[in-house]
Amino acid sequence: MATERLVVVGGDAAGMSAASQARRLKGPEELEIVAFERGHFTSYSACGIPYWVGGRVAERDELIARTPEEHRARGIGLRTRTEVVELDLPGSRVRARDLDSGSESWTDYDKLVLATGARPVRPRLPGIGAHGVHGIQTLDDGQRLMDSLERTRGRRAVVVGAGYIGVEMAEALVGRGFEVTVLHRGAQPMATLDPDMGGLVHTAMNRMGIRTVSRAEVTKILTDEQGRARAVATAAGEEYEADVVVLGIGVEPRTALARAAGLPLGPSGGILTDLSMRVRGHENIWSGGDCVEVLDLIAGRTRHIPLGTHANKHGQVIGSGVGGGYATFPGVVGTAVSKVCDLEIARTGLRERDALEAGLRFVTATITSTTTAGYYPGAAEMTVKMLAERRTGRLLGVQIVGGAGSAKRVDIAAVALTAGMTVDQVVTLDLGYAPPFSPVWDPILVAARKAVSAVRSAGV
Repeated sequence: MATERLVVVGGDAAGMSAASQARRLKGPEELEIVAFERGHFTSYSACGIPYWVGGRVAERDELIARTPEEHRARGIGLRTRTEVVELDLPGSRVRARDLDSGSESWTDYDKLVLATGARPVRPRLPGIGAHGVHGIQTLDDGQRLMDSLERTRGRRAVVVGAGYIGVEMAEALVGRGFEVTVLHRGAQPMATLDPDMGGLVHTAMNRMGIRTVSRAEVTKILTDEQGRARAVATAAGEEYEADVVVLGIGVEPRTALARAAGLPLGPSGGILTDLSMRVRGHENIWSGGDCVEVLDLIAGRTRHIPLGTHANKHGQVIGSGVGGGYATFPGVVGTAVSKVCDLEIARTGLRERDALEAGLRFVTATITSTTTAGYYPGAAEMTVKMLAERRTGRLLGVQIVGGAGSAKRVDIAAVALTAGMTVDQVVTLDLGYAPPFSPVWDPILVAARKAVSAVRSAGV
C-alpha cells in the first residue's frame, strides 16, 4: 500500500488537532503528515493571551498545549517559521517559504487541510504601522506586545475597538497599571450585544476607571520623531495620548491563499465547507478554524465565528475524515463569554438586529436579578435579556451582563437553543438550586417566564 501525504497549513488549534487525530487513526506507514506554521508556536491558547499580558498567567509557555517538538515526536513533520504562499490545486502541491532564509520549495499532497486562522483587522490609516501599535491574534503577536510594554516608560494605553478582544485587552492593561482609554465607533461597547445591554458594559467599564469613548472614529495614529505611536486622533478632532496602542477592532478570516486558488468563500470571506468540514466541491481538501464560515443553527445561514472551541472541534472532525472515519460539525448557536475586570458578559443565539435580518418576528424580555440568593454574602447583580419568536415562543437568543457567576449561565440557553426549545419549555427546566449558587428562581427561568408573558401578550 502506497503511503499518502497529508499537508496541513496552519499549526494551531484546528490544524494540529486535525493532524493529531489523523495520526491516531493512521500510522506513518499509511499516512505521512507535513504541517506548515508561519509562527514560532503551535497548539496554544490565543484566548489566554490577555490574561498573560495582564499578569494572571505568569509565563507565556503556560498557554502552549503542545510544542513543535512534541508534535514531531508523535510523527508529524512540523515546519515552523514556514509560510505557505501558493496553492496549486491542479498539481496537488503547495509552495512554502522559509521565513528566516527566504528559500522556497514545493510539497506534493494527497490530502490538504487549510487552517490558516484569522488576522486582526488593521484599517488603512496613517501611522497604523508605527512602533507601539499592536494587533493581537497569535502568540507571536502577544510576545511582541509584551516586549513593547517592557520597553515603554509611559503608562498610557489606547485600545481601538470594544469587542471581545478590546475589552479583554483593556482589562489586561489595567492589570499592568496602565491608564486605559477605549475608543470605538458604536453607540455602546460590545457590538455582539444589543445596545441596551452594551450600555451596562459601558457604565461598568467607566466605573472601573476605564475611559470608554463611544462614536469615536479613529483617523490617524500620531507618532514621535522615532516613529513610535504617541497618540490616537479621531474624526471629532480629539487626540488621546498613548504610549501603546492595541487594535481590538476584530479579526477577519485569513483566506488570501484560498481566494487566489478559487476556493469557495462565504459572505464574510471565510471558506465554505460541508458538515464534514470538506471544502465544498473538493473531495481531498478540508478546512477548519478561524478561516471558515459555519452554519448558524438559529438564523439558518453561514457566519464567521472565530473561537478556539469551534477550531478544536473542526480539527477532530477533519482528522477523522482524513483518517478514514466519519464525523460532522453541524453548526453553532453563537455562544461566547468574556469579562472586563469584575464584569462578566455572555451571549448566545440572535441579537435583535440578527433576528430582523433573518426576517423573524420576535419579542424581548429583560430582567435584573442576582447571581445567588439575595441574602447570601457576595450576591451580585445580573441582567438577562431574552429573545423569543413571536408566534411560536421558540427561544432565539440570550444576553447576560453581571457579576461573578453570571456568564456561564449562558450555557443553559445554548443547550435550549440547540434543542429548539420554546421559552415555555425553558421555564420548566429542572435547574440546580442552593442559596450559594442561585435564587430559588434562577435568572434564566425568570427571564423565560417574562418572555412567555410577552409572547402571549403579542398574540399572532
